[in-house]
Amino acid sequence: MKTKEELPDCPVATTVSLIGNKWKLLILRNLLARPWRFNELHKNLEGISQKVLTESLRQMESDGIITRTVYPEVPPHVEYALSELGESMRPILDSMQTWGKSYKASLDK
Repeated sequence: MKTKEELPDCPVATTVSLIGNKWKLLILRNLLARPWRFNELHKNLEGISQKVLTESLRQMESDGIITRTVYPEVPPHVEYALSELGESMRPILDSMQTWGKSYKASLDK
């Protein structure tokens, strides 16, 4: 997790630094619904490379936004889920979804 000193002074810039890329936002979108396994995310997020997904998940876990649970099975079973901090981002993504729907509807006029 980043320290306060490592984060930008601007609150918007802080949020963008944590979730401000396409893949992190789409990962969050999926995790808002339920926990996901790595391969499920990889298949669902069309166009993401394994490397970018791995890096994004590691960074989000490091930032405290998601949790990674390893189940002691053969083969290993790993699930990613939102942490309490990640869950607190639900209103942000809900607002983005509402705005996106409204924007698309405005194009039909």
